[in-house]
Amino acid sequence: MLTGPIWETSAMVGTSLDPYRSQQMPPSVCSADCGPGFREFLQEGNAACCFDCIPCPENEVSNETNVDKCVRCPEDQHAYREQDQCIHKAVIFLNLEDPLGLALASMALCFTAFTVLVLGVFVKHHDTPLVRANNQNLSYILLISLMFCFLCPLLFIGQPNSATCVLQQITFGVVFTVALFTVLAKTVTVLLAFIVTAPGRMRYFLVSGAPIYIIAIYTLIQIIVCAIWLRVSPPSIDIDAHSEHGHIIVVCNKGSVMAFYCVLGYHGSLALGSFIVAFLARNLPDKFNETKLLTFSMLLFCSVWVTFLPVYHSTKGKVMVAVEIFSILASSSGLLGCIFIPKFYIILFKPERNSLEKIRENNFKQEMKLKYFFR
Repeated sequence: MLTGPIWETSAMVGTSLDPYRSQQMPPSVCSADCGPGFREFLQEGNAACCFDCIPCPENEVSNETNVDKCVRCPEDQHAYREQDQCIHKAVIFLNLEDPLGLALASMALCFTAFTVLVLGVFVKHHDTPLVRANNQNLSYILLISLMFCFLCPLLFIGQPNSATCVLQQITFGVVFTVALFTVLAKTVTVLLAFIVTAPGRMRYFLVSGAPIYIIAIYTLIQIIVCAIWLRVSPPSIDIDAHSEHGHIIVVCNKGSVMAFYCVLGYHGSLALGSFIVAFLARNLPDKFNETKLLTFSMLLFCSVWVTFLPVYHSTKGKVMVAVEIFSILASSSGLLGCIFIPKFYIILFKPERNSLEKIRENNFKQEMKLKYFFR
């Protein structure tokens, strides 16, 4: 027969008076747990167990359950798509593994090889009338400077460092100055050779090698500008971790923007001067038709760099670097193609037009055009 105390003990099982059940937290019936990638957002006016689960903000993560705050990822990392862990950002720059970088590097090397070929042909046929009539020394200087212009883009390809950032702009500024002023010297030389017939200072200018010294002087001016650039605010590495999600963009900062535009402005003044002189002399007789080629080459050069400025400032990252490389290659190939390809073709494939007999055959016609031009 059951006694009273035993009945009371059985009746307490499953009630709040049970000492074992009273020590356990009753499960929440208001909200489920917030998993990794989410954080709790308490509902106003409700109990603490009632909350909403909202995703972590951009570039913040949570890797535990029921957290009230997410943790921001470091600068060199970004949140995984589940926002439960931080992973390192991919470092991007224009390199040879990139199809764009490989294509530009291949173009630079091909143009360099072709420039060396043209230079070799000109040196081999240095005693022919066509080479001698167009100031062979200036032609050699221009071809060598163009060779370095084509090699210059290789400095822009690969992971930037302090040395390459400086060499990019300094090499670009100096070699293009040599090339452009050589074009200007060739243009002036052709014009003076046609006009000057009597001895004097102008004729001494043609035979004394003075253009080469002037090229050195004007190149020195550009070197001084570049030295001031390096002194005031040199180019440096620029790391952009915010423009593209999940990527760190590494490019070279120009440093002093004013110095960069001074270098470009110096190039532009030389190109404009060459264009004006060549344009004024474009109607010289056929024997001196290099002025027409020089006019077109300077027109192409100016068009490329005028287009470069707005396009360059509207791009970022490796595309911005690719735009500068393409402008260098396009303008250099324009000079090479307009000035030297016609002569290169005549020397190799039309040797009968590169003979003294052919020139003498046309002497009478040339003299008649000369008299008509200056009457």
